[in-house]
Amino acid sequence: MQQILQQAQQMQQQLMVAQQELAEAEVTGNAGGGLVTATVSGAGELKALTIDPKVIDPEDPDTLADLVVAAVRDANTNAQQLAARTMGPLAGGLGGFGDGPGGLALPGM
Repeated sequence: MQQILQQAQQMQQQLMVAQQELAEAEVTGNAGGGLVTATVSGAGELKALTIDPKVIDPEDPDTLADLVVAAVRDANTNAQQLAARTMGPLAGGLGGFGDGPGGLALPGM
């Protein structure tokens, strides 16, 4: 039982480190062939938005808005993929310890 508790503590520490790394990581997404680029944290927080002046048309603000939305969605998709790659090995390590969430048999779960 002591070994299981130690393994759980190690995994919790690894999870905390992975979450911190995700919060500090930045990924980008773009739209319009790179005319609009969004940068988000690994946690999905929008950090920066770059718009090429060529795409700014006062007569057509809808196109710019669509490109911004598409770039942010692309960046968030990339952030989710990064999170899956980072957290996936840790989530997989939770299996095999019972029938609860993630394989852990926890009282009340």
